Amino acid sequence: MIAPIESRIAYEEPRKLYRVEVRAVNDRDLVTVIEILAPVTKKPQAQAYKDYLRKRLHLLRSFVHLLEIDLLRSGTRPPLEQAIPEAPYYIMLSREERRPYVAVWPIQLAQALPIVPVPLRDPDPDAMLDLGLAMATIYQNGAYSLRINYQQPVPAPTLSPQEQTWVDNLLADYK
Repeated sequence: MIAPIESRIAYEEPRKLYRVEVRAVNDRDLVTVIEILAPVTKKPQAQAYKDYLRKRLHLLRSFVHLLEIDLLRSGTRPPLEQAIPEAPYYIMLSREERRPYVAVWPIQLAQALPIVPVPLRDPDPDAMLDLGLAMATIYQNGAYSLRINYQQPVPAPTLSPQEQTWVDNLLADYK
């Protein structure tokens, strides 16, 4: 009997990706979707990237507002038709009534994360989402200060000299 040899196949492990949905109280209609991009949704060769672009297009063709939060410096961002300033982080808000125009917040590494509007249904005003406070709360409650090894170099892509200086100053107390 011939014994088999072991090899590998290309395989993408299924992942559960989460989003935040804002729904109307009375009829539970979907009003706004908040998508927080994950590393796998920024890899063009991954099925999750293709799935996300399909889901994004579906939302953009609907009567639902889309708030897309990209706090990952690496990977391929979902496309926009017009060039915007380079930045490590982006927030994009597509209001249903303003399409095809979107609001984009390009955020530099040393900038504070903004407070962004979350559209609700008329006549209610936008809810305001303080991303800096949200990230600080997640960092503290997740005990990330104990989980992150600040001795390691900053992950790719390479930082500019100014960004590296800012990071070195920021992490001086952790080293």
